[in-house]
Amino acid sequence: MQFIYFIRPHKENFAETMSEEEGNIMGTHFLYLQELLNAGKLILAGPETTGKFGIAIIETESEDEARDIMMNDPAVKSGIVTPELYPYRVSLLRK
Repeated sequence: MQFIYFIRPHKENFAETMSEEEGNIMGTHFLYLQELLNAGKLILAGPETTGKFGIAIIETESEDEARDIMMNDPAVKSGIVTPELYPYRVSLLRK
């Protein structure tokens, strides 16, 4: 099963105004996504270029597993972003 989760920062201009602590959390968030990639769970991830949201497309055995992955994302756990999870299906993928 595939899912997409969005993260939306709690403040505008987050990328330009994040504190040192928030920057550290986002660094840990990036490492978390790298771990998911290495584990074969992450298909792709990245931010929208103006910083309004980021996405991660993941592949899991269940929605519960996908929700656990999303809720354990350090950026989500810290409360600096709001998460949203949706079922998803990659239909076309460039080689």
